[in-house]
Amino acid sequence: MGLTLPEGGAGTEVSTMSPNWVTTRLDFLANWARANSLWPMPFGTACCAIEFMASAASRFDISRFGMERMSFSPRQADVLICAGRLPFKLAPVIRKVWDQMPQPKWAISMGACASTGGIFDTYTMVQGIDTIIPVDVYVPGCPPRPEGLMYGIMLLQKKIKGESFLDADLRQEHLLGPDGLFRPARVIDEVSEPFGNSVHQTRSA
Repeated sequence: MGLTLPEGGAGTEVSTMSPNWVTTRLDFLANWARANSLWPMPFGTACCAIEFMASAASRFDISRFGMERMSFSPRQADVLICAGRLPFKLAPVIRKVWDQMPQPKWAISMGACASTGGIFDTYTMVQGIDTIIPVDVYVPGCPPRPEGLMYGIMLLQKKIKGESFLDADLRQEHLLGPDGLFRPARVIDEVSEPFGNSVHQTRSA
């Protein structure tokens, strides 16, 4: 064991060119790390949350995707999974949770209720969380099975791996268009005027 000098007493020479090297793009390396170490922030409000819990259990084992670390603090999460219907009372809450999540971050809308309001086409229900926060992946179903959520996670990973640091519009916050999508908290508060929300339980002041 150990380093032995060759016969004749000459010193051992170490080549300056190592054969063990890897080259890659910074985009690829960063996106590979991000896609395989996602920390989900569960936002479960209805039956979709039960299916989400099942996806973390032993039969489906969401940890295979590097997502076993459930983060119930938005400041340590990068994927918001809205599983279930979203009433206007919770609209300011999900917006605040989204704002507290650091960049880079993504959102999954799980189930028909979160994506479009589902069967709850009423004045109390948000008709799609994409009017409150930007959504990256929609998982259809009422409720979707754990396999559906896992397929949505795989689609999100594929999307993350295709991102680029050179895209200037990729990390814009509070994207407000003329149609009022991605509303800030104060506007959400105004929208929920007639019946109050989680901030003002009866009516907005």
